[in-house]
Amino acid sequence: MIDMHDIILSNGRRVAKTRVSNSPSLLLVNYRWYVDSSQHVPKIGLASTSVYPESMSSSFELAARLGYDGIELLVGLDKVSTDIDYVEKLQDYHQVPVLSVHAPVLIVTQRTWSSDHWVKLQMTIEAADRLGADAIVVHPPFRWQGEYAKNFEQGLRRLQSGTDVKLCVENMYPLRIGAGRMPMYLPSYDPTDFDFPYLTLDTSHASTSKQRSIDYVHSWGDRLQHLHLTDGSGKPTDEHLFPGEGDQDVWDVVAALRDHGFQGHIVHEVNTRSCRTRSEREDRLAEALANTRAVLEGRRNDVRIEGAPA
Repeated sequence: MIDMHDIILSNGRRVAKTRVSNSPSLLLVNYRWYVDSSQHVPKIGLASTSVYPESMSSSFELAARLGYDGIELLVGLDKVSTDIDYVEKLQDYHQVPVLSVHAPVLIVTQRTWSSDHWVKLQMTIEAADRLGADAIVVHPPFRWQGEYAKNFEQGLRRLQSGTDVKLCVENMYPLRIGAGRMPMYLPSYDPTDFDFPYLTLDTSHASTSKQRSIDYVHSWGDRLQHLHLTDGSGKPTDEHLFPGEGDQDVWDVVAALRDHGFQGHIVHEVNTRSCRTRSEREDRLAEALANTRAVLEGRRNDVRIEGAPA
């Protein structure tokens, strides 16, 4: 039990009248959870895309309501996500920090901020610095991206040398056509064998590429600094199911990270478009959050939220 009535958060804000939970590692502050850093419990974030078709702004509202530790901001899917002044105001209003920033490297964000990919990544670093995020999610380049793709390893090392924000290259997947595979990324959709110091594991991408997420955990070791906790059933399309709905044994992944003293963030990047109402979306996210926390604390992950579909 931690007995505190004033807490100084990492961003310097003081929160008074703290309520204390029974967990030795989690503090309930004005109905929001904050991680006691002395216990080295990973923070759990909500990806701003996980509320789609609602706006990025709604992700801050839902994160605050449900008790997430912060947000992963994906830049470029809507206009407000590119306005860092506005995002700072959302942080202040909802008291929800941005834990990580997903660079605008999707096909649909190719011209966000700049058509020069290195300028785009530099602007992402600057945004992360302003927002207080300590991790950036970066995809390997598409094969057709010319010199940027050819020089990606060296260029990323150059950028990393100039910042304390971790540039975490994410595992992707090949385009599967029938029984064949078409490579889309350089140097590869799988960053395992390349000189990237920090990596993001996306468990849905692992499923789409017919890999096992737990194998990545063991292979990557301390290079694994960021987790997109989601799931997949092995289909050729990237599903982003809720954790536990697919073939990736994701709770074993979370338990393995817990046991190895994982120091990064765990982000729920899930597809909620099938949710018929805001209430259903909240229930499903609340259930995922409760079960993730249960595994991190060594408890059973069998929390069910009334109203969430079975």
